[in-house]
Amino acid sequence: MNITKFGHCCLLVEENGLTILTDPGTYSENQNEARGIDIILITHEHQDHLHIDSLKKILEYNPTAKIFTNKGVGALLEKEHIAYTLCEDGESINEKNILIEGFGKKHATMHPDLPLVDNTGYFIANKLFYPGDAFTNPQKPVEILALPVAGPWLKLSEAIEYAKEIHPGICFPVHEGILKSPGSVHKIPPTILEPLGITFKVLTYGEKTHL
Repeated sequence: MNITKFGHCCLLVEENGLTILTDPGTYSENQNEARGIDIILITHEHQDHLHIDSLKKILEYNPTAKIFTNKGVGALLEKEHIAYTLCEDGESINEKNILIEGFGKKHATMHPDLPLVDNTGYFIANKLFYPGDAFTNPQKPVEILALPVAGPWLKLSEAIEYAKEIHPGICFPVHEGILKSPGSVHKIPPTILEPLGITFKVLTYGEKTHL
C-alpha cells in the first residue's frame, strides 16, 4: 500500500489499482492537484476534513471520482449539488476488489455543551484504518493505523493509549495540522509504542510512502 500525505488528515492511498483520497480539508495542501482519484472518503463535516471549494476543484480534475461518506456530510454536499453515496457504520463497499468498511457513528466529544456530529472511520483493504476524529476500535486486526495525535478532542496520552489498544504493526500521525511544531509531539509516541512492537512512522508531506 502506498500512502501520500497532503497534510493533517488528507491522504492519497493507492492499493492494487485503486486510488483513494481522504478528507480534503483546510489544513492540507496540494490535494487539489491530485489526479487519477477513484474514491473520496469523508469522515465528517468539520472544515479541516471537508473544504467544499477544495472538493469542487478535486472533482473538476477527477470527474469520475465517487464520494462515500455519512448523512451529516451528505446534507452539506446536497446543498452544493455534489453527488455522494452513504457508507456509514456497519456498511461497506467494494471497488476494484478492494473492500472499504465504515466504522463508528459520532465525533469524539470536544465539550459536553457542543453537539456531536456524525463521524465514520474507514478501514481500507483490511490493512489501513483511518478513524477520523474518534478513537473507534473496529474489533479486527489492523496492520496500519492513521493515528490522530493533536486536537481539541484529544490528549497525546489518549492517542498513545488508543494505539496500544488497536496495536497495529505500523501507525503514523495525522490530525496534527493545528500544531506549530508537530515534530515535538512526534518524539513521544515511539518511546512508548516501539518497545511494544508498534512502529511509529512520520510521513513527509507530499512524499509517497510504501507501508
